Amino acid sequence: MPTSLHERLVEATRHEREFLLAADSIHDALAGAVSLPRYLAFLGEAYQHVRHTVPLLMAAGSRLPAHLAWMQPDLLHYIKEEAGHDAWILNDIRAAGGDADAVRHASPHPATDALVARVYDQVQRRNPAGIFGMVHVLEGTSVALALNAADRIQASLGLPDTAFTYLRSHGELDREHIRDLQAILERLDDADDQQAVIDCARTVFWLYGQMFRALDDISVPMAGAPQRMRA
Repeated sequence: MPTSLHERLVEATRHEREFLLAADSIHDALAGAVSLPRYLAFLGEAYQHVRHTVPLLMAAGSRLPAHLAWMQPDLLHYIKEEAGHDAWILNDIRAAGGDADAVRHASPHPATDALVARVYDQVQRRNPAGIFGMVHVLEGTSVALALNAADRIQASLGLPDTAFTYLRSHGELDREHIRDLQAILERLDDADDQQAVIDCARTVFWLYGQMFRALDDISVPMAGAPQRMRA
């Protein structure tokens, strides 16, 4: 039987995590069989959710109830660590030959949009502690996949190191963040707060899986050849 909240979280989200990892685009990335359009589509959607990370963390921090005031330094630490990561992604898109300006002005895919909206709803209307469910999904997935996938994608596409700043830097940084997350979860002793983390993680896993399944429907124009990305 799982005893710690982290163990319960892993067990409670097992099916949703398996749904995410079963996406063809993830299997192909780990096998080094990713096309440039799909890689650019991934970076484009990553930009669409990563640019909200700092605002989401700030919103969560502003809504902490008194019994969660101890989380404020942890959220401030995350904000400092996550600031600027959206710029990394735009730089990677440029280095891979994509049109970063088009991505910056594009609308997210509905799955990505729903993921971001769900976490805003979590911190603004539900329980702000649930944001650590998002952290569990995005950073845990990054640690598990990013570094291995980056090496295989680069070998397959022949892109420069400067096209993989986000995957490689984020993968390394998130090892530390996962340790920080486990320490936070150990202190989270209120049953409602614990359930908020689990519920948010389950939904984010599912929506993240939908985002990966949509990558082949997303078009990022190459630099110098702008086109309409998505209605």
